[in-house]
Parts: sequence; C-alpha cells; structure tokens
Amino acid sequence: MRKRILLCEIFCVLFLMEIVSTHLSGTTVLSQSEPGTLCIASCQFPVCADVSANAQWIQKQMKESKQEGAHIVHFPECALSGYAGVDFDSLDDLDWGALHRQTKAILSLADELDLWVLLGSTHRLSAGHKPHNSLYVIDPEGRIIDRYDKRFCTSDDLAYYSPGDHFVTFEVNGVKCGLLICYDIRFPELYRAYSTKDVQVIFQSFYNARQKQGSIHPIIMPVTAQARAATNYMFMSLTNSSAPCSWPCHFITPDGLIAGKLIEDEAGVLISTIDTSKRYYDASKPFRANAIHGKLNSGQRVVDVRSQDRKIY
Repeated sequence: MRKRILLCEIFCVLFLMEIVSTHLSGTTVLSQSEPGTLCIASCQFPVCADVSANAQWIQKQMKESKQEGAHIVHFPECALSGYAGVDFDSLDDLDWGALHRQTKAILSLADELDLWVLLGSTHRLSAGHKPHNSLYVIDPEGRIIDRYDKRFCTSDDLAYYSPGDHFVTFEVNGVKCGLLICYDIRFPELYRAYSTKDVQVIFQSFYNARQKQGSIHPIIMPVTAQARAATNYMFMSLTNSSAPCSWPCHFITPDGLIAGKLIEDEAGVLISTIDTSKRYYDASKPFRANAIHGKLNSGQRVVDVRSQDRKIY
C-alpha cells in the first residue's frame, strides 16, 4: 500500500513539473503520443547563392523551431542551394562540395534536435542530366527517408532542372503528409491525387521572391492555395524566401482560411498546430469523391424532354 502511495506521489510531482516547465517556456508542447496532432514550423529567410549562409539560417531556425515545440520544420524551395536562374546564372556556379557538407551538417542537427525537416535543395543527378529541384524528407534520426522532385517546372526552370515524376507521402504522429513545390500550385490535378491518397496536410515550398515591381504573385499565390486547401479539405503550410519583393509564409486550414502568416520580406518562423480531430467547414464533402471519379453533378440525373431540349423556355 505504501509503495502504491509513493508511486502516485512521484507521478503527481512529474506531472506538475511538466506543467510548470511548459508554462515557463510559453510553449504548448504536443506529445508525440497524441496521434493526429502536429506542431509545424514554417520558415522563411532571404535565400541566396551562398550555401553556407543559407545553412546558417536553416540551422538557426531549426533550433528556434525546436524551442517552440515543433515536430516538423518546413523550409522554402531551394532553401539550402539557392535557386538557379535567380540566385545564380549557371549550375557551374553552385558549390556542390559545400552543398554536400552542409546537407550532412543539417542531417546531424535533425538527429540532435529530434526533428523532422523538409529541406528545399538541388539534387544532383548523373553526368549529362540536369538536377532536380527537390524537397528532402529528413526524419528525427537524421536520415533522408524520401525526396520530392518538383514535377511542374516553369519554362525558365527547365533550362536548369529536370522535372520529377512521383508523389511523396509520409506520416508524422498519425498525420498523413504530402509535398509540392511552387509552380505545382497551377495544377489542381496534383492536389486531387493527394486527396485520393488521404493526405491531410500539404507542405508546399516556394521561391516567389525578388519579384519585379507590379508582380501579381504576392496577390494570387496565397488565394490560390486557399482554394486548393478548401476544395480538397487539407491543411497547407506555405513557405517562401523572404528576399525582397516576396510574400510571407502562410498556414491555411481545411476550410480555406488563413490561420497565420509572417511579415513579408522578413526572416521568421511561423508556428502552427494541426489537430485532425477538429472539424472545419467543408461544403463539397458530400460530393467530392464522386467528382474526383468523374461524376460531375450531385443527385440523380433526370430523363426529361424539357431537360434535353436546351433551346426552349
């Protein structure tokens, strides 16, 4: 009996210590034992041609994300390597040796911090082939477990990159995740395909920075993502470079609303929480599956001469 009382007392003390620790840190820490919950850090910084400078930002924001209780850290398109055609004019200018060393250092830090990391970079192919514009999926043990390659490269991208040919899905804490990159946003078929795979959150990395004055991208990109999220009932994390003339990181809920965003053209980390048990407004739910499979109307079609003749009133 006395042992049972002592065990209860120890449990209570540990529980109170956890509450105090969380309160003092100002962070709500989600336990990995709570399936369906996920704390996401969406990061932005001024991506440039200097791989080492990019790596410093990435490692700094990984540490900040860990302190904020994040389970997974999401970086922009080409965050480590810089973006060919914008940050540098030729792939010959990319320091592949530095890219390899800094990637290894980031893998090591992911292991040290026990963090999932989605790292935008350039993935080298064999001689004679242009590289992929990629997102590495790094697990909390510092291993690359998969890689998404940008499927829809712009006409300018194709001068530097080879397009990808596959989807990527993985689970973190019971939440099914999918990946896309920038120009992929123009193709709703990709989101529909992820919907059929039961993906609950899309991590989409962009490089929509160093825009010319008057560019419509800062206006249309977030609202396009809102439509993709709402029509497919998905959370979306959008990351972007914060180099001048950009638009900021956004986090969008499955009803298409913006739950949070950062300040444009400033480095920062956006912390957002997913709870898949929470219900959001979903107007298309009753008919989405039918539409995906080609039934492009709701209810039963009528057979009526006055329906078939479209020239009468």
